[in-house]
Amino acid sequence: MNLSPAQARVATWLAIAAVGIALLWVLAPVLTPFLVGAILAYALHPLVERLAARRWPRVLAVALVEIAAIVTVLAVLLLIVPILTKEMPLLRAQIPALADKLNTSVAPWLATHGIHVALDVASIKDFVVKYLDANFEEGLATVLSSARIGGSFLLALIGNAVLIPVVLFYLLMDWPQLVARVQALIPPRLRESATGFLDACDAVLGQYLRGQILVMLVLAAYYAVALGLCGFDLALPVGVFTGLAIFIPYLGFGLGLVLALLAGVLQFASVYGVVSVVVVYGIGQVVESFFLTPRLVGERIGLNPLAVIFALLAFGHLLGFVGVLIALPLSAVAVVALQRLKSAYLSSRLYGS
Repeated sequence: MNLSPAQARVATWLAIAAVGIALLWVLAPVLTPFLVGAILAYALHPLVERLAARRWPRVLAVALVEIAAIVTVLAVLLLIVPILTKEMPLLRAQIPALADKLNTSVAPWLATHGIHVALDVASIKDFVVKYLDANFEEGLATVLSSARIGGSFLLALIGNAVLIPVVLFYLLMDWPQLVARVQALIPPRLRESATGFLDACDAVLGQYLRGQILVMLVLAAYYAVALGLCGFDLALPVGVFTGLAIFIPYLGFGLGLVLALLAGVLQFASVYGVVSVVVVYGIGQVVESFFLTPRLVGERIGLNPLAVIFALLAFGHLLGFVGVLIALPLSAVAVVALQRLKSAYLSSRLYGS
């Protein structure tokens, strides 16, 4: 079958898109540091360009912006330090007491329902003394021993921690040249329309980033205030960490939830701590998933709430964590493309005839 020139061009672009999607799917496990670096470079390059416009040496501008970004990330991670500092002594003291309490109160109740459970309190105390009251050398030996079991995970974590800053540095250094090279690849007859499309995508993605930052700040305030009203001593660090870590889908919320549960159990030593965390985090997750993200992010990029939820689920199913990471940015680009296709269709003979 002979194709017209227009049909051949469309088929070629569709083939290129299919190859790109296939490569993204196949290479998803190794793309995470590069995608994270690219996303950070896109978000940070305006700051670099502003400093460069003021005649700062580009390498100095890139170094300052990247150092500021790394310090910000480390500050968020260091919110965990006061949590662990306060909780580790409580953990050593409370675990044997909780085990004894379960034996004396919960076990008899379970026995009435035919479930016979008995905790060996002495063994639990020995475990606590051995692993939670160990010195630094013994703790380090335990970590290294565990690393042999999960060595690939540990290597991947260290590799990403090293690779992401390197990728970010080189992308920020070469950002204008990379943009120019991409534009040079566009056929001259399509360059004007493609540039307009990319500018529209840039505007939408900027809206997305601003909306995501707003969601993080709102959730950080909510979790800190809600946990504080419930009487948590560590409400501020746990709440702020959870809200800011929401930027990492699922993982950030999950880690915040674990820290809050641990804080609640150790501080209150009763079911109140667990119930409070479940209620606070359950409300927070519902509000974030069905109101904040759809309204503050979805509406800014032209997606309705159902489309946001579908995009997160679909990309997460296809590409895992990488898919969740790029779901909304790619959806924003798709919205711009669909709007242009709609405009082209409405002005075409097919619609007018």
